[in-house]
Amino acid sequence: MTSVANAQARYRELPLGGSLAAHFTTHDDGSLRVTSSEPLGDYPKRLTDRLLHFAAATPTHTLVAKRRQGGDWVRIGYAQALHSARSIAQWLINSGASVERPLAILSDNDIEHLLLTLGAMLAGVPFAPISAAYSTVSQDFGKLRHILGVLTPSVVFASNATAYGKAIQATVGADVQVVLTTGSLGDRAATSFADLLATTATSAVDEAHSRVTPDTIAKFLFTSGSTHMPKGVVNTQRMLCSNQQQILQCFPSLGHTPPVLVDWLPWNHTFGGNHNVGLTIYNGGTLYIDDGKPTAALIGETLRNLREIAPTVYFNVPKGFEEIGNALRADAMLRQTFFSRLNMLFFAGAALSQPVWDQLDEVAEMACGERIRMLTGLGMTETSPFALCANSGQVKSGHVGLPAPGMELKLTPVDGKWEVRYRGPNVTPGYWRAPAQTSASFDEEGYYGSGDALKFIDPARPDAGFMFDGRIAEDFKLSSGTFVSVGPLRARVIAAGDPCVQDMVVAGINRNEIGILIFPRTDSCRALAQLPPTASMREVLSAPGVQQFFQRLVNASHASGTGSATRVARALVLVDPPSIDQGEITDKGSINQRAVLAYRNALVEHLFAGGEGVLLPQPSP
Repeated sequence: MTSVANAQARYRELPLGGSLAAHFTTHDDGSLRVTSSEPLGDYPKRLTDRLLHFAAATPTHTLVAKRRQGGDWVRIGYAQALHSARSIAQWLINSGASVERPLAILSDNDIEHLLLTLGAMLAGVPFAPISAAYSTVSQDFGKLRHILGVLTPSVVFASNATAYGKAIQATVGADVQVVLTTGSLGDRAATSFADLLATTATSAVDEAHSRVTPDTIAKFLFTSGSTHMPKGVVNTQRMLCSNQQQILQCFPSLGHTPPVLVDWLPWNHTFGGNHNVGLTIYNGGTLYIDDGKPTAALIGETLRNLREIAPTVYFNVPKGFEEIGNALRADAMLRQTFFSRLNMLFFAGAALSQPVWDQLDEVAEMACGERIRMLTGLGMTETSPFALCANSGQVKSGHVGLPAPGMELKLTPVDGKWEVRYRGPNVTPGYWRAPAQTSASFDEEGYYGSGDALKFIDPARPDAGFMFDGRIAEDFKLSSGTFVSVGPLRARVIAAGDPCVQDMVVAGINRNEIGILIFPRTDSCRALAQLPPTASMREVLSAPGVQQFFQRLVNASHASGTGSATRVARALVLVDPPSIDQGEITDKGSINQRAVLAYRNALVEHLFAGGEGVLLPQPSP
């Protein structure tokens, strides 16, 4: 075990696993095999084994806490959580729930949601947390209907009838039992969550748990899909437990002191539901459920929680760190609490821009005179998600590191890039009830094809690790045959467009030049326009100050390009936000490039025809 150091800056002490190393082998087929030099340690058969351990060892220690109706924190200790989970397990056994008829959860993160998942794992019943947006934001419930059709659940849970009743009535069959924390569904029968907690657990729970093996399906996570409907990724107990051991070996500090998390990341996604919930349970930590999000409307709740609860490790997506970085600069009380016992920051889901990274270093030094390590990696739903880790003392934006202990990588040449493929105990066996999609996702050696591209940080020093090189499926060719690498270009434009660019999509397949479609950040554009809240988005985007901002962005993005594959030649700022029903965006805020281009094909044609509103680069005066 080593502790990283940097001669140029002072960092808070953070025990890390020995710097990751790997073996590199080139094969006759042109692929490069990369395996971790560190063996994976022992791990339990079931994640619930850790729940049982801490319920006995630290029974009153808080496992999970959440504000009740925006007020005081309600806390559930490990022993209490186990007692409740056993009652829920008994109820699920009595109800006849099974792998063929599992549990579907429609709600956002809450205590009842977590207790249900623990009870399901004790009973050996798979569960599927489903994006709440498919019930509360979607207008046609198309994705929810599809997911429930794939699952054929016997039980559907929702926190309340007011928010989820319409979706349940539209999509859940009469043969499915509905469980609600509050409210009712009119004439339709529903069971109160309190009735589950009142169920007396018997030896049947222990017998069911004894039959749970590493190959038992723990949960299904539905990916957002690109051009197709969401796919159900099978998550076994082996995947969950091996992945937590991989995380622990990369970050041993998690096992030294029980981690404290303040976290909003949705549990229907692998980062929040597998990575963060899992490491809390695996290491006997505490998870404070944050009802905030990195949006103008909800970031205030996140900041309120962080003023009160000091995390030991903080996980977020880049957008979240951007919002928090701005607040930390202006709020001394927030800085004092946030950095008081923090020993690690970790981001995933997208690249963190260097200006945001620098700001976090600056505010940390303001608060405590030292920086906090910002670390990252690469993975996906199909890898539980942790697969590569960047935990050295020289991590920079874009780095993803080397394979975690127990991981095997196969880098295959595809269209001039290296596609990374995965094999290991944390890799999914496939997609639920989708044999054709499963078969297409694995190669003849059993490696899962990720579609992600990697490149060496330094080709002369492979052990320095890898950088993310974009999504191969997003890359395309111009009419000249030149490849456009979308990921790096997109990251560059978004960083240059701060704070008025929420996201953007690159267009230009089989055309002579690159064009971009920009999703503006509504609150920042409105502030720049100096218009009242009643002004429409079209009026906001027509304001002189906003038009000048985006014109400067296009000018700069064109000037910074080094050729047709990196030079932005035209842009269109979009009035309408991305649609979840059309698959343009996930509830976590990730843009689906292919779905946007397909759904907005008419606007792509308008962009390249040079229609009204299209911005072209202007020469410097």
